[in-house]
Amino acid sequence: MLQLDHIAIAADSLKAGRAYAEEVLGVPLLQGGQHGHYGTHNLLLGLEDGLYLEVIAVDPEAPSLSYPRWFDLDRFAGPPRLTNWICRTDDLAGFVRVIPEAGEIVPLARGDLQWSMSVPPSGILPYDNVFPPVIEWASSDHPAKRLPSSGCRLTRLCLCHPKADDLQGLLAPMLNDVRLTFQTGTVGLRAELDTPNGKAVLE
Repeated sequence: MLQLDHIAIAADSLKAGRAYAEEVLGVPLLQGGQHGHYGTHNLLLGLEDGLYLEVIAVDPEAPSLSYPRWFDLDRFAGPPRLTNWICRTDDLAGFVRVIPEAGEIVPLARGDLQWSMSVPPSGILPYDNVFPPVIEWASSDHPAKRLPSSGCRLTRLCLCHPKADDLQGLLAPMLNDVRLTFQTGTVGLRAELDTPNGKAVLE
């Protein structure tokens, strides 16, 4: 089974990502850390219901890599935007056996946090990156528990793709979340949130 774990905004820089997220949500983001394996770093925001928001960008101080970065960040360009939704499971190996196109299992760490994630060798996820990377946490403490509440709550996540029905059908046996909607249309994600400053939309 899968559960929604967190959502991610990609940006050319953390400064740009922070400005976008804080302008939309009206709450401050917190410093995250570095992901050495993929040469990225992030900012974090605790959401209600055990979720969190991540702003991720290529770390300019990281060495060059001989392999593609996750989240298709090597090809990212333009203003910051919501690019990924990440699910979690207690059996990542089993998930990848059922859906091998999800990618290879890559062990990762940030500080004392440890996890494994399904990452395609190309860095490009199925369905034009609308398919979720899937994570299995090895740490006993989920990152969301370490973050103070921001008062922001995800109410709806729209996953848009020309073949949205196929994507929904692929995930339906493993994922049941009333906040998720699959919409046929132009590729993209849209998150609706309740915040201390009213309703907000990330896209």
